[in-house]
Amino acid sequence: MELSLIQKVAVFALPVLFAITLHEAAHGFVARHFGDMTAYAAGRVSLNPLRHIDPLGTIIIPLLTLVLTPFMFGWAKPVPVNFGNLRNPKRDMLWVAAAGPFSNFLMALAWGFLLRISLGLSDDNAAQGWLTAVGEAGIFVNVIFFALNLFPLPPLDGGRIMVSLLPRPLAYKFAAIERYGFFILLALLFTGILGRILTPLVSATVYVVAVLCGLPAGSFM
Repeated sequence: MELSLIQKVAVFALPVLFAITLHEAAHGFVARHFGDMTAYAAGRVSLNPLRHIDPLGTIIIPLLTLVLTPFMFGWAKPVPVNFGNLRNPKRDMLWVAAAGPFSNFLMALAWGFLLRISLGLSDDNAAQGWLTAVGEAGIFVNVIFFALNLFPLPPLDGGRIMVSLLPRPLAYKFAAIERYGFFILLALLFTGILGRILTPLVSATVYVVAVLCGLPAGSFM
């Protein structure tokens, strides 16, 4: 069923809010685990969405990309991490960066289980339609955030993972791309190139979520 813009906002609002909030909190939580208290001291290791919302990146851009593109793009206020405070900065950077996408994968599974429950309800139940739509949206949003953030371009998490894995001379050169990364990402997004690159990973991740949640093939997305 084709949803109107108002219906899309009503269905996607909760999944987007959780996806961005928990993603950022996960970065701060793992950074604290490895020795950097910067995010914790700033109150960013929190599940309170108000601590993470960026009006442009959390509200306006997701709405625009939801309407204009096949992918949803957005961001929250970046969690402050002082990589120099980590016990092993180059190695631990990988775990801090990977925590965000990993949290999105776990949330995709959580929404998948909710979808499985909703599909077992009576079709005549008014709540069933809403739960199904929100479950599908939750999987969609978190799989997109998972795949997008693993894209190896600074300042995305995938870029930081690459910096952690590359030998130091290459890592420094690769990290220098970060000043142009946002503009490169927007160009790839609105030309459709990013969608074509990410589609195989998105499809594979959706399949894995469906299998792990016991969802019937073709039941969503």
